[in-house]
Amino acid sequence: MTSVQPHASTTSVPPHQSPLLQVKGLTKQFPVHRPFEQLLGPRQYVHAVTDVSFELKEGETYGLVGESGSGKSTTGRTLLGLTPATSGEVWYEGKDITKLSNRELRWLRKQMQLVFQDPFSSLNPRKRIGSILEEPLLIHGVANHSKRQELAFAILEAVGLQPEHYFRYPHEFSGGQRQRLGLARTLILDPKLLVLDEPVSALDVSIQSQILNMLKQLQQERKLTMLFITHDISVVRYISDRIGIMYLGRIVEEASTDELFQHQRHPYTRALFSAVPDAAHSGRRDRIVLRGEVPSPVSPPSGCAFHTRCPLATERCKQEVPVLREIASGHKAACLLI
Repeated sequence: MTSVQPHASTTSVPPHQSPLLQVKGLTKQFPVHRPFEQLLGPRQYVHAVTDVSFELKEGETYGLVGESGSGKSTTGRTLLGLTPATSGEVWYEGKDITKLSNRELRWLRKQMQLVFQDPFSSLNPRKRIGSILEEPLLIHGVANHSKRQELAFAILEAVGLQPEHYFRYPHEFSGGQRQRLGLARTLILDPKLLVLDEPVSALDVSIQSQILNMLKQLQQERKLTMLFITHDISVVRYISDRIGIMYLGRIVEEASTDELFQHQRHPYTRALFSAVPDAAHSGRRDRIVLRGEVPSPVSPPSGCAFHTRCPLATERCKQEVPVLREIASGHKAACLLI
């Protein structure tokens, strides 16, 4: 578990400010390809993301938390247009980008960037770092060669690396340095929105803290808006202003970071948080152990998707799909029992 300082809000966002990003009813389904499919009945689909809605104000960090397979990464890729949405809307600065063609989306690529979980796999091992950093500038026609080189040196310094790193290859760097390079490549285009997909999960604890502190500093300096995808509760507490909890492709609870850590209302959120050691009580916490396994996204349960594992489930939970609704000021939950 990551060792980080207690949560302090990364930004002060005026409540009246218009959202930079609005996600409305986002749904993504992947067809399951089977041999002799025509003999096996109707085509099946993986329900990766189902009716997900949230918004991000400029300068805010929204943490998306859930187990592996909950749909977090697919949500991030879909809202960026890297994976086409099955249905739903993604509004960026007042424009629904799901309706844009690939050519029309190109102007957005400079403003919306993705930071990958594994930086090494996203860095071309045959190219020097300078070439990797300058490639996005070249694609978007930004500046001439000397100016691109100047920007590359500047962004290396901004992420805590040295000018001589410009001439090296990716295999010559440690895991933490590679993640800094991944950040440098996205930031060199001066984006407004960053989607960070488990950016510190593969790093040592001490390196995680360095990267998180650097992200908060860069956010303040560059006025970045961030969607931070992770399964680590302590990390999301440190970096996020608001948190959304995902289960089997749906957001089941959403609140400000401080509110969510004080009052978990959804049974799944309570179980998730009960697994985190509590320093205030010598690391001991009443653990809620969920029965069974996460259902298959190919054939999700009827009604509430969590009812097969929920200790409080009733017959009603098996039949009705709960709607994510506001249960307190700024606090939403999708549970029929609340």
